[in-house]
Amino acid sequence: MTKICSVEKKIRSEGKDLILCDETRSELLPILRRVQDRKGYISDKDMQEIADRLGIHPVEVYSVVTFYSFLNYEKQGSTVIRVSNCISNLLAGSKKVLREFEKELKIKSGQTTKDKKITLKETSCIGMCDKAPAIMVNDKLVGNVTPKKVQQVIKGIRNGK
Repeated sequence: MTKICSVEKKIRSEGKDLILCDETRSELLPILRRVQDRKGYISDKDMQEIADRLGIHPVEVYSVVTFYSFLNYEKQGSTVIRVSNCISNLLAGSKKVLREFEKELKIKSGQTTKDKKITLKETSCIGMCDKAPAIMVNDKLVGNVTPKKVQQVIKGIRNGK
């Protein structure tokens, strides 16, 4: 597999041309996003191949995938509901919203429904603190969610809205 370098520098040493590749890993996140956009998640095999291409240790790739809550290392449902758990959302009642989703979907945070359609996750700040409690349904932001609105959200997902 061809190594990817964000910056290459050619030098001449001892009569030979050498190509130096930077170690900034600047391509790692864009590559991870492309893989996830294509497959829906990033497998162990994908992480190994990406590490090989970038010339870095697979643990470095794994640490990035597991650090960012928007990167998935397991298959997800076709719809992913993310409940923000930053401090302003917690103070506004996001735990109650999460518990209501768990009750209605009959799963816990981090799990996917039996029909493989909906995954429920907690996530850090999604930039909607002024509309807390806030959630994301795939890439759509939804603010001012109450436990009473949870059923509406789920009904909308199941009806394709």
